Amino acid sequence: MSDDSRPVHIIGAGPGGLAVAAALRERGIRSVVLERSEAVGASWRGHYDRLRLHTTRRRSALPGLRIPRSYGRWVRRDDLVRYLEEYARHHRLELATGVQVNRIDRADDGSWVLRANGGRVLNAPVVVVATGYSHTPYVPDWPGRDSFAGELLHARDYRAPGPYAGKDVLVVGTGNTGAEIALDLAEGGASRVRLAVRTPPHIVRRSTLGWPAQATGIAVRHLPVRLVDVMARGLAKVSLPDLSKHGLPRPETGLYTRVRQGAIPVQDTGFVKAVRRGRIEPVAAVESLDGPKVVLADGSTIAPDTVIAATGYRRGLEELVGHLGVLDERGRPRARGHRTLPTAAGLYFTGYTNPISGMLRELGIEARKTARAVARTTSD
Repeated sequence: MSDDSRPVHIIGAGPGGLAVAAALRERGIRSVVLERSEAVGASWRGHYDRLRLHTTRRRSALPGLRIPRSYGRWVRRDDLVRYLEEYARHHRLELATGVQVNRIDRADDGSWVLRANGGRVLNAPVVVVATGYSHTPYVPDWPGRDSFAGELLHARDYRAPGPYAGKDVLVVGTGNTGAEIALDLAEGGASRVRLAVRTPPHIVRRSTLGWPAQATGIAVRHLPVRLVDVMARGLAKVSLPDLSKHGLPRPETGLYTRVRQGAIPVQDTGFVKAVRRGRIEPVAAVESLDGPKVVLADGSTIAPDTVIAATGYRRGLEELVGHLGVLDERGRPRARGHRTLPTAAGLYFTGYTNPISGMLRELGIEARKTARAVARTTSD
């Protein structure tokens, strides 16, 4: 039995970090959650105002605490933040806010050294990195980007449509964020809303006759990819209109094939109707920026007042752990969840996938598995 009484250190007080801390506490293992901001759920606090979960309330709760029924089936952003705050209180989690860990190194005794802001040096037998799937905003390095005469911002900096009333806005990116921001702008008074499309997305109904898309995602997750692709193609033809004449053709690559490549389907909350009515205009992908103009892949040019890049995030782990050989060529952890590399025993990563079955649901499952693995490590 190990006599190491030092707590497990968890980096990040988002849903993943909090869930692991609660699962560890359930096993009698002390942990400290280090958070660079001043409160839990920092990334959720920064999302746009109209955001609701696309996963159901019941399937989005973290281990040990249900989301209140009063929050509704599709939980609002602010209510999720309230839930995370209550989750930390309910489980009496030990939080250290304002602590930004910049680098993790291996100590001579096999434990981990965390170097943080303010010259802090912390030591822990086990570290769980939970800094989030959507950590570092990514804006493509389009030619001419720095010379663009209009406003250019990442989707993380978008909150509400008010500032864009009466303006011509181009949203770049056809994930759920891009589709919802485009819809928000169209409903919120923008004079024109265009959506730049490089690869047409798969679109699914968020709920059909009361059956949520998430439930289907859970049901098919372990089926053969090709089978799910065929099933999804047939369902799309009978449940969604063909938007080809509006500039948004059906995808050629199968839905589950795209999911395995990292592209989650767009859940329709009014987007399809807005496209059909011309309130959102799909256009070709952005190739470059040229003064006041945006050059598109089909050779056409447009001159929007604002460009909002809903172009995703990077994990941002290179500075933290890139020197440890634990990341793949795309900057993702080579071992995730309850698994750890032999060369980095005691270093865990949680929340670095975007599963079709729902990220919050999978974070809860992953947390319990990680706590079980940590319990075995600390008892050796």
